Amino acid sequence: MRTYHCLPLIIWTCILHTVDNSPLQAKANGLRKMVNLTKDDGKMLHRTKRGWMWNQFFLLEEYTGTDTQYVGKLHTDQDKGDGNLKYILTGDGAGNLFVIDENTGDIHAAKKLDREEKSLYILRAKAIDRKTGRQVEPESEFIIKIHDINDNEPKFTKDLYTATVPEMSGVGTSVIQVTATDADDANYGNSAKVVYSILQGQPYFSVDPESGIIKTALPDMSRENREQYQVVIQAKDMGGQMGGLSGTTTVNITLTDVNNNPPRFPQSTYQFNSLESAPLGTHLGRIKANDPDTGENAELEYSISEGEGSDMFDVITDKDTQEGIITVKQNLDFEKKMLYTIRVDASNTHPDPRFLHLGPFKDSALVKISVEDVDEPPVFSKLSYLMEVDEDVKEGSIIGQVTAYDPDAMNNVIKSEFTSLFSVRYSVDRHTDMEQVFSIHSENGSIFTLKPLDRESSPWHNITITATEINNPKQSSQIPVFIRILDINDHAPEFAMYYETFVCENAKSGQLIQTISVMDKDDPPRGHKFFFEAVPEFPLNPNFTIVDNKDNTAGIITQKDGYSRSKMNTYLLPVLIFDNDYPIQSSTGTLTIRVCACDSQGNMQSCNAEALMLAAGLSTGALIAILLCVVILLTLIVLFAALKRQRKKEPLIISKDDVRDNIVTYNDEGGGEEDTQAFDIGTLRNPEAREDSKLRRDVMPETIFQIRRTVPLWENIDVQDFIHRRLKENDSDPSAPPYDSLATYAYEGNDSVANSLSSLESLTADCNQDYDYLSDWGPRFKKLADLYGGDESDRD
Repeated sequence: MRTYHCLPLIIWTCILHTVDNSPLQAKANGLRKMVNLTKDDGKMLHRTKRGWMWNQFFLLEEYTGTDTQYVGKLHTDQDKGDGNLKYILTGDGAGNLFVIDENTGDIHAAKKLDREEKSLYILRAKAIDRKTGRQVEPESEFIIKIHDINDNEPKFTKDLYTATVPEMSGVGTSVIQVTATDADDANYGNSAKVVYSILQGQPYFSVDPESGIIKTALPDMSRENREQYQVVIQAKDMGGQMGGLSGTTTVNITLTDVNNNPPRFPQSTYQFNSLESAPLGTHLGRIKANDPDTGENAELEYSISEGEGSDMFDVITDKDTQEGIITVKQNLDFEKKMLYTIRVDASNTHPDPRFLHLGPFKDSALVKISVEDVDEPPVFSKLSYLMEVDEDVKEGSIIGQVTAYDPDAMNNVIKSEFTSLFSVRYSVDRHTDMEQVFSIHSENGSIFTLKPLDRESSPWHNITITATEINNPKQSSQIPVFIRILDINDHAPEFAMYYETFVCENAKSGQLIQTISVMDKDDPPRGHKFFFEAVPEFPLNPNFTIVDNKDNTAGIITQKDGYSRSKMNTYLLPVLIFDNDYPIQSSTGTLTIRVCACDSQGNMQSCNAEALMLAAGLSTGALIAILLCVVILLTLIVLFAALKRQRKKEPLIISKDDVRDNIVTYNDEGGGEEDTQAFDIGTLRNPEAREDSKLRRDVMPETIFQIRRTVPLWENIDVQDFIHRRLKENDSDPSAPPYDSLATYAYEGNDSVANSLSSLESLTADCNQDYDYLSDWGPRFKKLADLYGGDESDRD
């Protein structure tokens, strides 16, 4: 019991000794106590006192002493001091960082420790009997904590900060926040308490000592005066007290631009020159207003103020260079004005309302533009000419005039017609008048015709007139001239188409069988108006009549009931057509009306002669027999003509001794004027064609029986149409005399060069007649030349 009572005293003595030697030595939590517990069975349980228990030790970091740093001592009440117990240490750093004396239980730190690397170590200790190897105390866990010292300076998250702030910002405007960290223990003393201060950048900026927020310290800082600032910030631990560690960082602060500067022209007046021939849009020069701002705050817009020259020139803005480009807006004329003065404004496109009080963000400058004279081509008085002329104008008639002048040949005040006449020459561009219908007077510009005009073939003529300077032929200009040909009523109306008109055999009186319309090449201004009438020579037609519909058409109406193909299968109906323009033109069109068989509804069935014969009741066999007879008859006629041609002709005079007079008929004079049935209208149509059908004069004409059918007077209308056409040709003939004349349309035949050969009409005897000229008449008169042109002995 005595030893048992002395053990706590030994343990406490060891603890006090350890604490006195090392303030960081772990303290014992207490001794084990024995407690008597009563269980259900009534037995008493005894709790023995614990031999040892350690919570934690404390150790300073960064120990720089020569000896190893003593940590603490392990001891158990089972240790008698005889060396039978052995202390063993396991856990974090056991054996290399922390070593234990297995006999005494003293623990030392073998190396220098850094709290920032590891702030605590967890170890386990146990005591075992050397002889038996039995563990005399349960294994106990304890902690070694590293006490912090101020061995780390504050460090910023960045070595270099970059920030911007608008210029003209107010005091206290936040710029950027910097942050510094300290690796020391923030829970132990002030080693990790950081305070910020500004070392460089005053008086422009300041820093909050606790938050590290950098703020502006001066009002209205101007970017144009200074744009870049370098601020150095310090972070110091220990709450900024002396002896604390510190770190620094650099902050580059840039003032960003705001539109607080209006544009200003560097000079008040600009001078440019321009040729009067400068094309529209020509760049004359550039002007620029200076704006200290940058980016969109320096973007400018140029404009010309209202006033002199504002309509002649323009200014455009070059977005890349922010310059104003003066350009030509309208054609310049040195002779009209030589100097222009315009006012150009330059203004910001993005003004800032906060700084409008600093002044108007616009400036103006005067621009003087001198116009230089150049040799210009002639100038026409109009951009184009339109002329009108009647199509019946005579050749050589003047239809209009163009005028052009040389602006360089005139002074600025007087522009006379006299100057134009002697400085410019006119000509027609023949590429636009290939047929040379027009020409122009080279001096006065009068345009006249060279050929007749016809509106129906060419209603418009577009020609080009060239005006050339006499002193400088390279200077020329052209102008279009549009010539409109005005219509003259010189064409008669005529049928619009060929009409195939028929009338049914069973037609009734008053029935419409055809509607006709006409066309006219003329183009009267009031439109066409045509009239239809019967020809005056045949005003009354018993078969058909013409009805004017008053709408430029006419209807053909039947005049009787029923028509017969067997009596007359075709009718000719002349129609007189005339217009209402001046002079009135008329023509006669002839309708050919066929008589056809129709059904009860008036639909045409047949109009030819074969159908008529079939209707008469002839069978097919009868028609074949008739055709066979016709073929046989034609064959006999051909054989008879061939035999007659082979018959030898007897000479008029058998021999030279047979002298006798023979009367030979050389011409057939016809039946005279009273013989109306023998009148042949074919002579009027084509006299030359009738000569081919004449009979031979040296052969006795045979008796030819010709059956002539009496034709009613109103059916011989083609003669009248022929005469009217001949009258129309003479009326429209430009070579015809402009007075009344008589035209003879009868044809008598060609005169004979040989005159009459009959000796009955000879006034002299045969002996006095000279027939030598018969030898010159050719082989056809050789026989007569031998009979009458021989010598004296031959005639005897």
